[in-house]
Amino acid sequence: MNDDDKSKTSEISETSKTSKAMSADELEKKCEEYLNGWKRAQADYQNLVKEFDGRRNDYVRFANVNLIIDLLPILDNFKSAFNQIPEVEKNSPWVTGFSYIKKQLEDFLAREGVESIKTVGETFNHEEHEAVDNEGEGEDGDEGNDDATADKQGDKNEDSAVKQVVTKEVRPGYKLNNKIVQVAKVVVAKK
Repeated sequence: MNDDDKSKTSEISETSKTSKAMSADELEKKCEEYLNGWKRAQADYQNLVKEFDGRRNDYVRFANVNLIIDLLPILDNFKSAFNQIPEVEKNSPWVTGFSYIKKQLEDFLAREGVESIKTVGETFNHEEHEAVDNEGEGEDGDEGNDDATADKQGDKNEDSAVKQVVTKEVRPGYKLNNKIVQVAKVVVAKK
């Protein structure tokens, strides 16, 4: 090595020492910035994992929703058929057998997260109930009178705050894991 090369090397090392000494604060800031970025990325990843797990759990919970929705009319028909059995036949062996089958179907649906929506005696809830009839309306026989119709519409606006109670269940409603899959069709009356 000649003297020129030695001087250049010493200049470079002195310059790098100076730049290293001057940038220690900058390097510390950069390290802190990178560390904070890494922490944010780690938190974002953990949130993504939680969100994915939640979606996967929902998928599993509702995977059979179409099958369950198809089974609900069968259960409804069982219930309707049992309401039509004459009193003299209620203790017949075939009725007992069908009641066991109905119970098995109800137990299966309950294990899958299906529950009936409460109806008769409950306050009308438009999210769970669909009113197919209203007891006590239309009894005055003035449907053809335009003034009476206008009065009724005015009364409906005033009575919208009046609570209605479910008096009869026309078709049962069901929830699957607290999500409504079939609204209950009901008859309501004013409280």
